[in-house]
This record gives sequence, C-alpha cells and structure tokens, in this order.
Amino acid sequence: QVQLVESGGGLVQAGGSLRLSCAASGSSFSINTMGWYRQAPGKQRELVARITFGGNTNYADSVKGRFTISRDNAKNTVYLQMNSLKPEDTAVYYCNADVGRPPGSVNYWGKGTLVIVSS
Repeated sequence: QVQLVESGGGLVQAGGSLRLSCAASGSSFSINTMGWYRQAPGKQRELVARITFGGNTNYADSVKGRFTISRDNAKNTVYLQMNSLKPEDTAVYYCNADVGRPPGSVNYWGKGTLVIVSS
C-alpha cells in the first residue's frame, strides 16, 4: 500500500501563485509516473500534469506556460508550481502515483487539497 499526502492548497487571488506538494510513503514500492489531477464542482476529474520517473512531462493545454510539475525521487515527492492563477483553476487537486509492475497497472490517489482562486 502507498499513502499520498498533498499539501499547499489554499485561497489565493487571481494572478497569484501556489506550490502543491505530494509526499508518498509506504513499504516496498517504486513510483513510476506521478501526476496531478483536479476536479471542480460539477465537473469531471481532469489531468493537470504528469511526470515520469525520468522527468518527461505532460500538461493540460489550460495550464501550459503557467504550471510546472517536478519531482524529487529521493524524497518520493512531486510538486506542482502554479503561477498566474485564474478563477477557473479553482478545484480540488489530487495527487496520483503509478506504482504498478508493469507501469500503469496500479495507481494510488491522495485525498486532495483545495485550491480557491478569487477574482
């Protein structure tokens, strides 16, 4: 089992910045791809960004140029730096970690951290 704990959410004004962190813990695990997803009220959960063990990244079109995902493999932690925040970024942000063998077969989710961007 793997536990994911997100932190860094909060209330921020439009144009501001936040950095989200997700720390993974457990026993006998090795994380492949890690990612951030978000879900706004009345909306389905969507991919925000993801990063492979080797550092390859993908971003949703809506956040390209504003968000940056990174990871520290030694700390089993993934980060999401969010700049130039917009009200439409308001959502619960969830951390995801793929620990499957083969990759993609087993995924864990954090409980989420709330980000509210005021106009």
